[in-house]
Amino acid sequence: MEPVNVGVIGCGNISDRYFEAGKRFDDIQIVACADLAMERARAKAEAHGIPRACPVDALLADEEVEIVLNLTVPGAHFDVARRALEAGRHVYNEKPLALARGEGRALLELAERRSLLLGCAPDTVLGAGIQTARKAIDDGWIGEPVSATAFMQCHGHESWHPDPEFYYAAGGGPLFDMGPYYLTALVTLLGPVVSISAETRVTFPERVITSEPKRGKRVTVEVPTHAAGLLRFRSDAVCVLVTSFDVWRTTLPCIEIHGTEGSMIVPDPNTFGGPVRVFRPGHEDWREIPLTHPYAEQSRGLGLADMARALGTGRAHRATGRLAFHVLDIMHALHEAAASGTRVRIESVCERPAPMPMSLRAGQVDPEPAA
Repeated sequence: MEPVNVGVIGCGNISDRYFEAGKRFDDIQIVACADLAMERARAKAEAHGIPRACPVDALLADEEVEIVLNLTVPGAHFDVARRALEAGRHVYNEKPLALARGEGRALLELAERRSLLLGCAPDTVLGAGIQTARKAIDDGWIGEPVSATAFMQCHGHESWHPDPEFYYAAGGGPLFDMGPYYLTALVTLLGPVVSISAETRVTFPERVITSEPKRGKRVTVEVPTHAAGLLRFRSDAVCVLVTSFDVWRTTLPCIEIHGTEGSMIVPDPNTFGGPVRVFRPGHEDWREIPLTHPYAEQSRGLGLADMARALGTGRAHRATGRLAFHVLDIMHALHEAAASGTRVRIESVCERPAPMPMSLRAGQVDPEPAA
């Protein structure tokens, strides 16, 4: 199968990892890149050997481009994805799928109407760590999952990111920035969420950038920077989720899942690897289990490659727009539950994506066909 041609829109901080993915995975090749700042697009094209840099409109009109990889800032995700779908291109978005529920729903409907694939990060859940945890849960190592805890706590990104303002604007905050990693992992492991209650707060109404080149600039905070939710899953498991930009340091685990016959420590869902640890009755301590799946190293673009493979084979892809919309729905519901002081039902539905194959060589997302 020939690789699928990908055009990248948005040549910012995260794009380097995706440009490297174009060289790593069999099923994709990046043929063009675009950015509102043409000098940035040209610099990335030169650095990564991309055949051409061009304006956004030119990339969307390029018949050679089959998938548009949308790496713009969150506020532009909807508009760029909509324009790409209207141009007849399949789309893979960085997270979140969009900022508003209505926008996300419109993208799903447009993609379905045009018979196009819509995918969305994060794809860390397709890596060795979360896939090993999923297999252990599915194989019954901890019995029936009963409860979970998930914590993402830091003091924000203004100390290192060159352009951190959007983290504190609408569509930002710890929930919309990092929540997709945690929620996508939880849905992959436990299934969809059916209801949520929550509390939120803003601890520091203003942030001061200490990174270069904007050191000293003051940023007004427009979104909650500490969000705590209580989630109930369709499986009847319950989870405490906390995302925060207000914590200086923590020793809390990223994700733990507790079942009727044991407990599991799940790896950081913002990474692809392990370790995965299990405790069962009779153990004296946690035991690390071997990783059962490939892609333990940094493998950004794995979901894009999986979608490209699905284009050629007709099978379903895994990092779908419907999964991303469910995560978007949960995040909005958390903010709504906190504002109203009530439990909010989650209206969207999705299924757990298919597990990844265990035996793959580097660059593959499907095993070699039988001879």
